Formats: sequence, structure tokens, C-alpha cells
Amino acid sequence: MNPEKIIKTGKPAWLKKSLPKGGDYQRVRNLLSRAGLHTVCKEASCPNMFECFSKDTATFMILGSECTRNCRFCNITNNTPSPVDPGEPLRVAKAALDLKLNYIVVTSVTRDDLNDGGASHFAATLRAIRSLAAHARIEVLIPDFKGDREALKTVLAAKPDVLNHNIETVASLYPRVRPEAGYERSLSLLQAAKSMDPALPVKSGIMVGLGETPEELEETLKDLFAHGCDIITLGQYLQPTPNHLRVERYYSPEEFTALEKLARSMGFQKIAAGPFVRSSYQAHELSGL
Repeated sequence: MNPEKIIKTGKPAWLKKSLPKGGDYQRVRNLLSRAGLHTVCKEASCPNMFECFSKDTATFMILGSECTRNCRFCNITNNTPSPVDPGEPLRVAKAALDLKLNYIVVTSVTRDDLNDGGASHFAATLRAIRSLAAHARIEVLIPDFKGDREALKTVLAAKPDVLNHNIETVASLYPRVRPEAGYERSLSLLQAAKSMDPALPVKSGIMVGLGETPEELEETLKDLFAHGCDIITLGQYLQPTPNHLRVERYYSPEEFTALEKLARSMGFQKIAAGPFVRSSYQAHELSGL
């Protein structure tokens, strides 16, 4: 892969997304609001929110809406979090049941203030969903838990169907993009998850357009595959506000196709690559479950 290095200041035509017609966007939004629940779709200003809500799909974000970290790409608020809400797991389960979901994605803000990083709350949420919707498949998109293996074990003991943790970007950009995280720490977590449960599908995601080189991107894909990652998503970084990191480069749809071919040649079997791809976008289809 050798994409031309171009910096564009305006969004290209392929990043203009039409709102979906039909569906029941407002019903989903109202249901989640009444239940006092958060979604990463809304909090992170995901460009696919209208489409997913219109298809009765949402990624539940547990442990509040304030994050203890301040990643420069993320639109989730960095603030002192609220206390953990013990009633939240059951509300998530009831909402999933009301939405008639067959595939549920559960993620969270990063909670470095908690001893286990919120792992026990993840487990409680999985158990609550299983109690009301035993048929549903559950994907968890977890933080790094500061590398705590016991926290990871707690989540895996609740038997998620897919374990997702995003590497987000290449190693050289971590100090600027994810200053409180660690590239090797995230790789190690993915490897540990695969080691603890070899049959568990392990997933990760990369944003492009933050200033990475083609060589760095290829190396990151190799690192992920070598550390047990089975499923990979690749999407375009979009600047959520003027206070966040600017987009250094917009990748064309043809370049995303080239990235998908590159990932497949390395051994990845399940790949989603495109301008609007996010780690939870069409997660059910990508999981193959």
C-alpha cells in the first residue's frame, strides 16, 4: 500500500452522508432517554447515529458519560465521573429487550478512578442482559483497564461473544493522540484476551487520517494480527470540534479498499474498512455470529 500523501482542508464528496429515510430514530432516542442511558453514538458524535438508531441499533455506553482520560480525538467529556449506578445494568438489559436486539454492543468511558476500571460493572451488565435476552449475542468494547489482568478476567468470566479493544492509532502518534494510554499496553491486552479464551473472537479498530504513514499503518496491522486480533475495523478520523486534533488527511474509498486487501493478505478474515466505518458499526454483520 502506498497512498499519495495529501492534506485536504475541506471534506471530500464521499464524506457527505444522507440521513436515512424511514426507520424509527426518534423512538430509539426517546427510549434511551427515558431509561437514563448513554450511547457512544450520541456522546462521541458518531456519523452513523441516525442510520443505526433508525435500524433499532445502539451501542450502550455504561459507567456514565464523563471520562477520566482526555484523548485528543474523542468527543466524550473529560471530567470527574459520577458514582457507579448499580441499577444501570438492568436498565441496559430492559432497553435491549424493548428494542428487540439480537446483537448488543456494550462499551464504556474509561474509569481510571475505579479499582477494577469498571470491569465488574461490565460483567454485571452482561449478566443482566443474559437474564432478560438469553438469545442475544453481546460484544464488549472495553478500555485498557490500565493493564490489569484481573479486570480482564472479570469481563471474560461473564462470557462476551466478542471482545473488542481499539488500538486507535499507530505507536508514534500515541503521545499526541492518546497521551494517557499505551500502544504496547493495548496490544498486550488483546493478546491476553486471546490467551485466556482462544475461541473468543478478538477485535480492534484503527482511525486513519491523524498523520500516520503507510508503513506505520501496515506495521500496526501486523502487530494486531500477531497479538491475536481476528476482526479489524478501519475508518476515517473526523474532527468532532475545533478543539480536537485536526484531520491531517482524508483517505479515499479506493484507499480503504486497498487497506482491506492488505489486512486480508495478512490473515484477517473479518474486515470493515471505509470512510464511515467505526468499531461498532454493523458489528453484528462483521462478527459473523
